[in-house]
Amino acid sequence: MCGRYATTLTSASLNIEFEIDVANSFAELEPDYPPPDYPAPDYPAPDYNVAPTKMAPIVVQRRAKDDVPEHRELMLARWGLIPSWAKDPSIGSRMINARAETVAEKPSFRKAFATRRALVPADGYYEWYAGQGTPQNRTGKQPFYITPRDRSVMAMAGLYEFWKDPGTEQWVISFTILTTTAEDTLGHLHDRMPLIVERDGYAEWLDPAPHPVGELMRLLIPAAPGRLDAFPVSKAVGDFRNNGPELIRPLPVQ
Repeated sequence: MCGRYATTLTSASLNIEFEIDVANSFAELEPDYPPPDYPAPDYPAPDYNVAPTKMAPIVVQRRAKDDVPEHRELMLARWGLIPSWAKDPSIGSRMINARAETVAEKPSFRKAFATRRALVPADGYYEWYAGQGTPQNRTGKQPFYITPRDRSVMAMAGLYEFWKDPGTEQWVISFTILTTTAEDTLGHLHDRMPLIVERDGYAEWLDPAPHPVGELMRLLIPAAPGRLDAFPVSKAVGDFRNNGPELIRPLPVQ
């Protein structure tokens, strides 16, 4: 699974990487949903310890509406997808990941998979390794940071959803990250890993029009063996309140 990750690029860098239409970003998202009042130009703030329920940047393709053409947009969303039919947002904490093998059929994800696909920018993600023997709780495990060897941006495959809070009538945007079987060199850390969308697949994956499931699935690939680095980092990352570049600093070789 993917339960923590780092994303530190500013909006300016993300706009370039993902060819964001800045002029039309943050237009009205749904009826009665006001344009988000995000600080500019440096939102989102670097986050070295993105945890479930936190707000994080995602990239989406918005359909044409009124006089606003179809465009690629950067938005902040809550990690942990809240299905439109949910009675309260607590279900989102159990929806941080969606298995690629079943995402097209699962009631919680199939609607978003059909038309609301996203890219989740990341520098890298964390996994906890217990070593040999019986499973341990997270505090007894060694965290590893997994990041592209060339330190490029990871565009993790995601889905997003809109949910209206029945109490406040406010819209909540939430997202999930798709996972697959880990490639061999990372399988000893965890049996699952995020799915990556390559740059030449961005447009097709983000296209809000329905596509045959088979066409979408061919865009979802685990990182090729040898493309990612994995190294131990401080156990401080286990506390979501800790945040800073020291969390991704490799531990000295013993």
